[in-house]
Amino acid sequence: MTINLKTGHKLKQPIRFIYFDVDDTILDHRKAEKKALIDIHSQFEALASVSIQRLIDQYHDVNVGLWTDYGLGKIDRSHLELNRFRFTLEALDIQDINYDEVRTSYMNQYYKHWDWIDHARETMISIAEKWPIGFLTNGFAEVQRAKAQKFSLYDYSDKYIISEDVGFMKPAPEIFSYATKMAGVNPHEILYVGDSFTSDVIGASTFGWNTAWFTTDSDPLKKSKATFVFDDFRKLTELIENRRH
Repeated sequence: MTINLKTGHKLKQPIRFIYFDVDDTILDHRKAEKKALIDIHSQFEALASVSIQRLIDQYHDVNVGLWTDYGLGKIDRSHLELNRFRFTLEALDIQDINYDEVRTSYMNQYYKHWDWIDHARETMISIAEKWPIGFLTNGFAEVQRAKAQKFSLYDYSDKYIISEDVGFMKPAPEIFSYATKMAGVNPHEILYVGDSFTSDVIGASTFGWNTAWFTTDSDPLKKSKATFVFDDFRKLTELIENRRH
């Protein structure tokens, strides 16, 4: 793997606080999602008419669209939860299946498959020894708190900020404003480590934070918007320390 750092980019101020995104930054949400969908594909006979990959792709498209609408306030949580499998299975022309049973089974399996992104845990611990840290994530409160409990994230910080608790989802400025107050430092003294270009890089940098973008995206224009760009957690601490001043 290669590690990319935007040439000539300087930190706005020395970093005094570091926030981590959770899903697909330190914890592998996409892998857990995929494994849970594989599980339900084998569990429900009606799904045998479509390939596992078609199910994964269709669910992802539907789920991302619903989360986007939820973030914009166009739908509520109940609509998202009740319809993501309904819309997925209708699009795949899957009939004679109970959507609620599929949804419940998926969530049960999803919880079982949570795991760390490669090298994220040891890197986070190393960083927490040198800087105060916190967590800032979109998602449903009880699901995200369950992740914090399972992976002992509260041992490293009591600043575990969830969009549903705040009432705003990234990239809304309100959630970054709230997180800044919780950190107790100026926006320019915060570094946000995240995987989403829109929610994490654009949302945080627009509010004045520094950003470390965890990605394999090679788009130079996108990369130019982040303070750091990396695709391997083993190099993150070094990147931050080398550009502290």
